[in-house]
Amino acid sequence: MKAAKKLVEQEVPVVWDILDEVIREHPIMLNRAPTLHRLGIQAFEPILIEGKAIQLHPLVCAAFNADFDGDQMAVHVPLSLEAQMEARTLMLASNNVLSPANGEPIIVPSQDIVLGLYYMTRDKINGLGEGSLFADVKEVHRAYHTKQVELGTKITVRLREWVKNEADEFEPVVTRYETTVGRALLSEILPKGLPFEYINKALKKKKFPN
Repeated sequence: MKAAKKLVEQEVPVVWDILDEVIREHPIMLNRAPTLHRLGIQAFEPILIEGKAIQLHPLVCAAFNADFDGDQMAVHVPLSLEAQMEARTLMLASNNVLSPANGEPIIVPSQDIVLGLYYMTRDKINGLGEGSLFADVKEVHRAYHTKQVELGTKITVRLREWVKNEADEFEPVVTRYETTVGRALLSEILPKGLPFEYINKALKKKKFPN
C-alpha cells in the first residue's frame, strides 16, 4: 500500500492506467455534511482528473445543498460486492431524480447551466437581422454562423416537432413559430414529445419547467 501511495503521489504515468482499470464500473459514494436528508449521500461513477478538487455535476447541487464556496465533501468507497450493488441500484444519482420529501424534481439546473439557458433563450430588441423568416433550423444555423443574426434576434421559423398519433407512435409535425435564434437552435435537443412552447420564452431558474 505504501509503495502504491508513493507512486500515486509521484504521478507516475502508468498509475493512471491502473487506477482507470480499478475504478471502472466501481461506484463511489459522495457525502456533504451535514447530511440533512437521504439524498445528502449519493453514489456516482467517478472519472479520473488531475488536481485535488472534487468536480461535481451542476444538476445534483440541489440535493447536496452545494454552492461552490469551498464546501468540503467526503468520498466513500464501497468494498464488498453487496455494498457496490446497493450503491448502484439505490444510491446512484441517476436513480434519485425526485425528492423523497415532496416528489418534486431534485435534479435541477444550476450554476453554468442556468446561465447558459438564459443566454440562449433571452430576446434582444432590434437584434441583428430581426424579423427574418427561415424555412427550417438549418437555415438558422447558416445565418448564425455567417453572423447575419444574433442569438437573441427575433425571427420566424418553421420547426419540426414530434407528437404521438392514434397508434401511440411519434410522427413529425411542422409548425411556424415566432421565436429567437437561440431558442430555435435549442429546439434541436428537445426530446420527442416535449412541445417547443416549453422553451419559447426566456428561461430563468424559477421558470424552468419540471
